[in-house]
Amino acid sequence: MAARYKEFLQLDLPSIEKKMLDEWSAARAFEKSVELREGATPFVFYEGPPSANGLPGIHHVISRTLKDLVCRYKTMKGFQVKRKGGWDTHGLPVELEVEKELGITKEDIGKKISVEDYNKKCREAVLRYKDKWDELTMKMGYWVDLDDPYITFKNEYIETLWWLLKRLYEKQFLYESVSIQPYSPAAGTGLSSHELNQPGCYKDVKDTSCVAMFKAVKDEKSKFLFDAAGDNEVFFLAWTTTPWTLPSNLGLAVGPDIDYVLVKTFNPYTHLPINVVLANALLPKYFKEEAENGGFENYSAESKILPWKILAEFNGRLLEGISYEQLLPFEANKTNNPNAFKVLVADFVTTEEGTGIVHAAPAFGADDFKVGRNTESES
Repeated sequence: MAARYKEFLQLDLPSIEKKMLDEWSAARAFEKSVELREGATPFVFYEGPPSANGLPGIHHVISRTLKDLVCRYKTMKGFQVKRKGGWDTHGLPVELEVEKELGITKEDIGKKISVEDYNKKCREAVLRYKDKWDELTMKMGYWVDLDDPYITFKNEYIETLWWLLKRLYEKQFLYESVSIQPYSPAAGTGLSSHELNQPGCYKDVKDTSCVAMFKAVKDEKSKFLFDAAGDNEVFFLAWTTTPWTLPSNLGLAVGPDIDYVLVKTFNPYTHLPINVVLANALLPKYFKEEAENGGFENYSAESKILPWKILAEFNGRLLEGISYEQLLPFEANKTNNPNAFKVLVADFVTTEEGTGIVHAAPAFGADDFKVGRNTESES
């Protein structure tokens, strides 16, 4: 016998939604989907969890729909899927919100307000919109156990994490290392990538950039450059928006699949002849098209256009491993690391701006640190 379905003569989605949710609630559909599979192979699911110190948005509906699809699919495959809800009571955004409301700063805690009262206020703020989250959860038909959620500020949760860390330590799965961490002087703490992407964290500003010249060392790896330059000095042009990190330079990064050129020209400040390496695609940023291959003998300090000529073209991979002289050598940044002051290849280098050669200071940037560690591990 063919299945019969109710015919809707006029599509009224809100009424259909309410009817479906009421039927699920009356029949305890979610609870029974778990109870009926008691003893079956478990599929463990812990909610995200979201943070209830802010209102939910449409992106939460999207992500929760995907979670729900997986859990329902696993249930249909015969697994018992206990879906435990949770609340992320993470610190910094909550603390900043409370400090703004109270008109205080970090230095005022323990003076204008006790630590106990401050913590109490934060605990209140972190679940401020829990009712709105619960309402969204119900309305979108997201099946998750909200009656017994895990909450990250509760002692049983914190102590469970400490217990797990202890077990990991005992199994020798923990190790000590270093990483590049964004830091907020105002908040007095490190920042996560999530916190760096909070609204208001970034604004467009105009800043001074710098093109530094790194002198190549003549050896077997760089022989092709010096042959093309007629045995004259060769410099790598590296662009940076953080010139204060130049004393900590340890490497130059190039794109492995970027095309580079060796250019004969003049230094626009000393007006001496010079040979420089940069990305072919970025030549127009530094040289006028009409000055190519001409005017070298007539150039003087008064000339407004730099004459230039391409001496050689090559792929970025050919530059890998070439050594260069330390830009600002002094005792504090001396190193005996054999991998320092060499050209490295890195996927993050582009030709969207700059010179196509990136100054790398592993102590200051996550990408720089990563490429530095990769080079270290290969040695």
